[in-house]
Amino acid sequence: MDIDALRAETPATADMIHFNNAGASLMPTPVYLAMSAHLALEQSVGGYEAEDTNASQLAAFYTEFAGLLNADPGEIAYVENATRAWDMAFYGLPLKEGDRILTHASEYVSNYLAFLQLKQRRGVEIDLVPSDATGQIDVEAIAGLITPRTRVIAITHVPTQGGLVNPVEEVGRVAREHGLIYVLDACQSVGQIDLDVERIGCDVLSGTGRKYLRGPRGTGFLYMRRALADRTDPPFIDLRAATWSRDDGYDWAPGARRFENWERFMAGQIGLGAAVAYARAVGLPAIEARVAEISGALRAALSDIPGVTLQDQGARKSGIVTFTKDGQSASAIYEALKAQRMNVSVALTTSARLDMVPRGLTDGLTRASVHYFNTGEEVEKFAEAVAQL
Repeated sequence: MDIDALRAETPATADMIHFNNAGASLMPTPVYLAMSAHLALEQSVGGYEAEDTNASQLAAFYTEFAGLLNADPGEIAYVENATRAWDMAFYGLPLKEGDRILTHASEYVSNYLAFLQLKQRRGVEIDLVPSDATGQIDVEAIAGLITPRTRVIAITHVPTQGGLVNPVEEVGRVAREHGLIYVLDACQSVGQIDLDVERIGCDVLSGTGRKYLRGPRGTGFLYMRRALADRTDPPFIDLRAATWSRDDGYDWAPGARRFENWERFMAGQIGLGAAVAYARAVGLPAIEARVAEISGALRAALSDIPGVTLQDQGARKSGIVTFTKDGQSASAIYEALKAQRMNVSVALTTSARLDMVPRGLTDGLTRASVHYFNTGEEVEKFAEAVAQL
């Protein structure tokens, strides 16, 4: 992997170390140019005309994601963000009173809030799968929690806190064996891990453009297996999602298109498609290996600092590196590093109460999330700054 060439296509501030790629990754120049060209066209000829002119680029969004995920283009939807994509799928599932959802303590806050809302609205029940000794979901425990009313297992691939990578393929085998709908939040994993929905066995997978895919903010995507999509009733509907085919009825758009809106950010769709094409050109296996290498170097450097504790969990670790330092809150660390032009982020207990509170992480976690364009020199400078806090 030519890191220098990739960095050259990332016009970042030269003296800033960007370790916040899980939150808002740096956009490659080709992605920016694809978006700005479309916006310039909208300025010159108008939105509808620009859409017609760039129809092939808009269509490429679906084929690029299909190639990225090993899916059919008809199983891909463009949605405004990852949470809305997940919501459109989850709230459309035919869950009723007494049905049960399996999840894990590492589940993302917005997803768990949706579980709680459906518990209040429809009387569904939530069952928490315990963690194994490493902190990841205990695959062996899942089968013992499945009841005749269990309908869904929903987990997050790479949680926002803790750095772990949940064993999603093993979970998929259990879900298929028991006929469960398998919903996977891949917001933090898409773009840093080579994903294959057939290998994983998930029925739903959602994600964002702005993180490891290095696409524009305000963009997201949804994959839903066609067999499930064709029997799912989305919570919202418009003329993109369905056709008003008779006075008293309508016909859904086939596959995942029923989850889309007619009015959407076209430049964002083009930009996200370009980001996927960029990632595929770099190569997801190469990206995955590089992220593992540079995050491993960061963990090793931080572990040598007195008073610093790595807080990552799981048998396998992601590019999200989390740590605490004695006597320092995560917010204080964030501010101190920001003053030195080092870009990190903070995870608070409000993002993962069921995980962080039992672990005693009430002051939060510092997240130093690396991507393939980060360097060993940046790791050394960052560790030195943390040591001197």
